[in-house]
Amino acid sequence: MSTVNIFQAKTQLSKLVELAEQGQDTIIARAGKPVARLTKLEPQKKAIRYGSLKGKVWIADDFDAPLPEDFLIKPEA
Repeated sequence: MSTVNIFQAKTQLSKLVELAEQGQDTIIARAGKPVARLTKLEPQKKAIRYGSLKGKVWIADDFDAPLPEDFLIKPEA
């Protein structure tokens, strides 16, 4: 982890952002005192919402019934 002052951070922001993307944190200081940290953001995981499709999906009672003979493809002899 490196420390830079605000002026350096402003002039080297693109480089510091690239370092953050690679996982290296940078502390930004004002008058030698740390005030901020530039770090990599991780994508937020969406929470699973069980039951969100309730009432929107319909499955026929016979969805697993055998298909009619005329629907099936018969192999050529």
